[in-house]
This record gives sequence, structure tokens and C-alpha cells, in this order.
Amino acid sequence: MTGSGDGPELLLGKSTPPVDRYAPELLYPIARREGRERLGLPDPVPFHGADLWHAYELSWLDSHGMPASRVARFVFPASSPAIVESKSLKLYLNSLNNHCVPSEVALQEMLARDLAAACGAAVQVALVAPDDPSLSGSRLSGRCMDTAAPDAVADEPDAALIRAGDEVVEERLYSHLLRSLCPVTGQPDWASVWLQYRGPVLQRGALLGYLLSFRRHREFHEQCVERMFRDIMASAAPEELTIQAFYTRRGGLDINPLRSTDARAAPLPRLDRQ
Repeated sequence: MTGSGDGPELLLGKSTPPVDRYAPELLYPIARREGRERLGLPDPVPFHGADLWHAYELSWLDSHGMPASRVARFVFPASSPAIVESKSLKLYLNSLNNHCVPSEVALQEMLARDLAAACGAAVQVALVAPDDPSLSGSRLSGRCMDTAAPDAVADEPDAALIRAGDEVVEERLYSHLLRSLCPVTGQPDWASVWLQYRGPVLQRGALLGYLLSFRRHREFHEQCVERMFRDIMASAAPEELTIQAFYTRRGGLDINPLRSTDARAAPLPRLDRQ
């Protein structure tokens, strides 16, 4: 996977020395177009959504030279031309550790500006104290599928594994068993996945088997969720569909992509396991 072609070298999976100065040039964009072309998605894409990130390791120096610490929430629109590679974001945030910023507002504006420049669209940025109650994990609504017997599990996710009945329902389902692999390093990424839909009833054993088939699949978080959206729409043609994955943190970051037929859908809060 390549970036925009004129940015820094992809750093994921490589040994990198610490950077002790503010370095926005470390941010590495990865074009969404390439992954979507491999999925055969049209342009414009048939969904709305956003990628909610939490950055738990954000520190800088205030106007008196004292360290300050916050947890950052970043919301990248799914319509942005690029995503930001996660290790490059971690290194960029660490480049702020000894950087003096006059105020928290100035820091928030700087983060929004740098991330927007990297991904090609406006990014929502919020900073909260490490003990802010809003960081308490939420619980998913709906029915957990994890006790169902999977109908079939394949080596790769396949839309043919998904089956739907004739009855039209509106329901929420979730699983804590999602695992995929980083396409660069091959390291496992763990997640819960939640979906809400209205349409022909999805057979839970078949859907769980489909999700378990991501276990050896190498793809970025955002692309996994877009693959799920594409495959469920192709197999069951629901009238409405929203999917969100809640990936556990790696490198002080968690990533929560949401894709939906509803332009008003917003990402749900973080879970306890994150």
C-alpha cells in the first residue's frame, strides 16, 4: 500500500529513532481510493461514515514549560481522500512531547490543521483529560452472536458465506471475535464489530462464520469494515445498514471505523476492552 507519492516513506514495521522536535512531515497519507478499487466499490462510494480514533499518549509543554497530557479524539470523514497511517500518527504525536504550545486551543487547532493537510479533509479534534468520564467504556446494544455455531469459516472473508432469510427485521448484532491482520507487518488486530440493519433477517451462524473468516485476512481496519458493508449489501440487500468496528489500541491508538447507509450516523463511543 502506498501513500500520495510525495510524502515520507512508510514507517510501519520499521525501526525508527525517536523524534524530539515538532515534525508534521511525519504524517503519512494512504489513499483510500486504492483499497476501494480493490473492493470494486464505485465512485462515489455507496456509504457514509467516519473513522473515530483515540490517541491516549498525547503530551506537550505548556507556556511555562510544564508537561501537559490529554487524550485526543480524532474524527476523519470517510469521504476524505486519504487515511493517515497509524505509526506515522504515533510518531507525529510523540514529536510534540517537548514542543511548547501556548494554549490547549492552539494545540487543538494545530492538530486539526496538520491532520487535515495529511488526509485531505477537515478533521474533528477534541482533547479531554485522562480521567474524563467520557472515556469510560460503553456497552454495545443488541444481541451478541458469539455463542452461535458458525455455519462455515473460510480462510478469507467471502460474501457467499452470508445468508439471509425471507423475514424482514430490524435488529442490532455484535461480536467480540473479530481478528484481522495488519497488511504491512502481519500482526493481529483485535476488535468488536457491531451492526444495525433493517432488511431480510441475517442468519447469525452464517454471519459469525463470515466474520471469523477475517482471522487471517490482511487489510487495514477501515478497509475491513468497508468490505463487510459491501458484502452484506451484496448478499442481503438490507434497506438500511450501519457497521462499526472497535479495534483495541496499538501504539496508544485505537481506531473505530463506521460505515452506514445513513448520512446522519455517528460513531459510537469506545468500549471497555479498548
